[in-house]
Amino acid sequence: MGKKEMKIGEISKPRFEFRTFGQDFADAEYRMSRLSNPVPEKVWERTSDEIYIMSRTNDNNNTKIRDGKMDIKTFITEKQGLEQWNPLMKAEFPIPAATLVDDVFPAFQVDMPELTKGSYTLEEFLQMISDHPDLQAVKVNKQRYGYMVNDTICEVGNVLINGALVVTINSESTELDDILKTMEDVGLTGVENINYLQCIKRVIGWIDKDLAN
Repeated sequence: MGKKEMKIGEISKPRFEFRTFGQDFADAEYRMSRLSNPVPEKVWERTSDEIYIMSRTNDNNNTKIRDGKMDIKTFITEKQGLEQWNPLMKAEFPIPAATLVDDVFPAFQVDMPELTKGSYTLEEFLQMISDHPDLQAVKVNKQRYGYMVNDTICEVGNVLINGALVVTINSESTELDDILKTMEDVGLTGVENINYLQCIKRVIGWIDKDLAN
């Protein structure tokens, strides 16, 4: 039985991902666009405003807020230099205090602040983050362009991180070999693979390390 075809926007078994960040991936982007199969018009170009919650003590749980909803993904494993992440939880605001106690702050791996209410609005939650010495809310605007190469879901994105512009390029699939072939075909073999957590921490100065270029 052959592998299942990847489709943009559809839920599949957990995917592996290559992603990198820098200032200029023009050559790789050009090759990606030329090699791409047709993709649905809805992913030609997408924009979003998001808030990432960064924790000084956590690199395994990726927390972001978009359209008033919180989404946390957790790192599962790494194979052949590619990362696999799974959903950990989703929640809407106002968010129950019990969810903050049981799921959210354990994911941040920091001390729990005192909670005095049964639920918290987005504004109240962000104030809680601002008051915490080990947490920071970071505004992220994404402008993403979708492609499909070697049956992997790909994108190139212009990303503003607290106003700082970086470029990202990625390939993801359930099949490791398809991602590795795509990296080779577009000229990204050997380029550092990092996730949004690592990129944002470098941009805001929590990690003293450069991006790919």
